[in-house]
Amino acid sequence: MVAKISVGSSVYGALAYNAEKINKEKGRVLDTNKIYNDGSGNINIRRAFEDFKLWMPQSCKAEKTMMHISLNPHPDDKLSEAQYTQLAHEYMEKMGFGDMPYLIVKHEDIDRHHIHIVALRVRQDGTAISTKNNYYRSKEITRELERKYGLHTAEHQKITPDMPITKVDPNGDIKRQVANTVKMVGMRYKFQTMGEYNAILGLYNIKCEQTDGRVNGREYHGLVYFATDDNGNVIASPFKASRLGKFASRTAIDSRFEKAVDKIDVRPTKKAVAEVMAQSSDKDDFIAKLKEKNIDLVLRYTEEGRIYGATYIDHTTKTVLNGSRLGKDFSANSIEVWFNNPAEKPAIVTPDSTHTHNADTHQTHHNDNSQTQNGHSQSANSQASSQSNHQDQSGHAHSNGYDNDTNLFDGLGGLFSVGPGYDAQEEAFYHEMQRRKKKKRRGPKL
Repeated sequence: MVAKISVGSSVYGALAYNAEKINKEKGRVLDTNKIYNDGSGNINIRRAFEDFKLWMPQSCKAEKTMMHISLNPHPDDKLSEAQYTQLAHEYMEKMGFGDMPYLIVKHEDIDRHHIHIVALRVRQDGTAISTKNNYYRSKEITRELERKYGLHTAEHQKITPDMPITKVDPNGDIKRQVANTVKMVGMRYKFQTMGEYNAILGLYNIKCEQTDGRVNGREYHGLVYFATDDNGNVIASPFKASRLGKFASRTAIDSRFEKAVDKIDVRPTKKAVAEVMAQSSDKDDFIAKLKEKNIDLVLRYTEEGRIYGATYIDHTTKTVLNGSRLGKDFSANSIEVWFNNPAEKPAIVTPDSTHTHNADTHQTHHNDNSQTQNGHSQSANSQASSQSNHQDQSGHAHSNGYDNDTNLFDGLGGLFSVGPGYDAQEEAFYHEMQRRKKKKRRGPKL
């Protein structure tokens, strides 16, 4: 039997959550302790909340005054309501809550029936029941109850590196599925924006939204997760990040954004996408060939059907990249133009070549190198400027559009973008530095 314990401050919120299950005929009240129970299996939230308030002290230092516990027997254990009730009372007694007011609700919203318990943890004298070592105490108690009643041993599902990530099943435990997926995505993939984060979550029918506001004069910044169907329609009540775990929190995700900056290398993905683009004839062919390379392309559309966002998810390198991080030719605007007019397909060449995007530009690059060898070396910046100007004049200037969820740095010509994807200025600077190093090693000519 697995016990999950949440400590919070909103008794009313916990009651409302359980009442929602009951109202949908997927739950019923089994029993209460020191709280009114009419025996109908239903719950009067206002009446129950008033009863809980009667047991609350006038003053209390503890901010988190209640606990919300779920007891989950092994799926092979088929228990009666009387047995669920007995287990709940014994569990609460052994956890030190025997004299506290609490309410027991059976949930039947998934095949694996389980019970929820809403309880106060603050006594009338203002002292609070300690939550220290709750996890270990609870585990010992659940093992003891399993042995006493001959139940199967149940453990939390362990996340392993080879565990596949699957779409949310509407008929399963949605909360657990969402939590597991969010955890595995965070552990395995690298992303730098909410748009990229949502792109990978969306593959598994989950979306995340930021919540910002003020409550009682205090600012809060959090995340809310939604389970969806294949069309993006929400299929269940949203889950606050705090209900899933610390790994799903705003702080944790922001931290992943920051860490990804130093870990992401766009070159392998850019090379693969460029090769596919060069071989593809249209949108469907492009997407299909990307999948063969283990890359998913997630496109976002306006209401008018125009592409405004393109994100590449490389499952080989476990990297999620907005199109503009790879380069303008891979951005939403460029592929929108290409998909609508095949003749406007970007002139991409294989990235392992030192060529630029057209023959004229290549010739300029060649001439610059020749001048350097003849002793008329130009600065790296001058070479880059010459290449850039020639590209503008050649009629192959790129669109200035970027993905909507690309940050400010991406909008500055890729100057601060992560990864060393091909850039004329960077290439020129690199070759100049290499030339100077070789010259220094050889020493001056005599």
